[in-house]
Amino acid sequence: MIERFYLKDYLSFKEIELNLENGLVVFTGPSGSGKSILMEAILASVGGSSCDASICESSVTWKIDEEKLGIENGEINVFKHIKKEKSRYFINNQSLSRKAMQNVASPYLRHLSLKDFSDFSNENLLDILDKRIATRNPEIDTLKENYLQTYYQYKDVKKALQIIEDEEKRVVELKEFAAFEIKKIEDINPSAGEDEELLHIKKELSKKEKVLENITAASAIFEFEHRVSQALESLDVESSFFDDAMNELRAVFDGAQEHFSTLEDVDVEEVLNRIEALSGLKRRYGSIEEALAYKEQKKLELAKYENIENEKESLSLRCETLQKEVSTLAQELSVLREKALESFQQELNHYLSDLYLRDAAITLTRKELDNLGQDMLCIELNDTQLSKISTGEFNRLRLAILALKSEFMHQNGGVLMLDEIDANLSGEESMSVARVLKKLSLFFQIFVISHQPQLTSMGDQHFLVYKDGTISKTKELTRKQRVDEIARIISGKNISNEAKKFAQELLGA
Repeated sequence: MIERFYLKDYLSFKEIELNLENGLVVFTGPSGSGKSILMEAILASVGGSSCDASICESSVTWKIDEEKLGIENGEINVFKHIKKEKSRYFINNQSLSRKAMQNVASPYLRHLSLKDFSDFSNENLLDILDKRIATRNPEIDTLKENYLQTYYQYKDVKKALQIIEDEEKRVVELKEFAAFEIKKIEDINPSAGEDEELLHIKKELSKKEKVLENITAASAIFEFEHRVSQALESLDVESSFFDDAMNELRAVFDGAQEHFSTLEDVDVEEVLNRIEALSGLKRRYGSIEEALAYKEQKKLELAKYENIENEKESLSLRCETLQKEVSTLAQELSVLREKALESFQQELNHYLSDLYLRDAAITLTRKELDNLGQDMLCIELNDTQLSKISTGEFNRLRLAILALKSEFMHQNGGVLMLDEIDANLSGEESMSVARVLKKLSLFFQIFVISHQPQLTSMGDQHFLVYKDGTISKTKELTRKQRVDEIARIISGKNISNEAKKFAQELLGA
């Protein structure tokens, strides 16, 4: 509920504060006093509307999603709209967008001034019908739970089957592509590290001729080896160091010649072609290792495509079994709903009769299976579609639906805001609306603007909105003051004794 509302500097309002109670809260006052402005400001304080008030603020008992918003719950949560150069919105002094605030408030607050068809949604109507059935047959809850579990299993299997069937349409093309990709790599048949080895061979071949030429020229040093040994001997110098060096040099030259002799049979053209082929793989796949990994991946895909028929057959059988199960459960739900439909319609029409409305016709038709079953509930008022009935009729029909729903409510349903729902109604019609709202006020905090004495007299809390000069003000009325205000509504500014007496009768004073 909204426990407190504060408004500052909005059109004819300078500053007001309302301490609000649960139940039916009625706002009355002369035309032009500011009642609709006040209602709009209350909506704006929780993001449901926009206004140019300096401050409009509501203290509420609603719980907010701390994890989603990053805002901690307080004992009372404060929603605030401030307008200076631009509008800003806050919950517990933390800034957020108007849309975010509206999303927080929407589960708790509903403004019934517009044609909102959510109360007539198939989900809402079936929920009311099923709850009525559950009072006499609790097994429907187990049936619905079994249906829902089976339906979602069926949905998952059907989705998996659809994916396979979509793949199957392309499976020939996919198999050909996978086989082509595998063959392309296998034709080259690369091995890990082969490219580096071939590049090394290419490098060796490119320098072979020059290296051998240099070795041949340098080998002339060996012709003077004995002369160096003689010279060292004449100097009485041990020549072993020279002999070792020459032997090592000879071994290096011999090793190089032997290495290059092994390259005699290497086909340079073949090496270059191989390097080019491997380079093509590297350009396409990044590396030889990645090309080999891609080949293995395609082999797995090819195996999957070849096994797709077996998988499809298994899923098809599972899907067919689940479809039968879910259809059977849906049919069981339909049977229960069809049996309860007549009493459901009678009870709705009982409320509509109290509200001085024509009878409604409720039809139960079949539709494609979804999480609610196979049933579609539709309401028409005297063979007229809801989109074509008057706003007054629409809102009273909505009240009847809410009244049916409230029969199974065990907690407060939030806040309902109604702007002159009893406008242009006769006294009897207005009293019927008042009785339904009084019933709903056991489960909702209801804010209503009224110009009729019947609804006004039903209020648990009554605020008068009036003008003091050009300034709009509010005042919570005592029981005696309520008698005077209801008498004013009945007879106008000049209150008659008859009007006062009737007001006392309405209030039970």
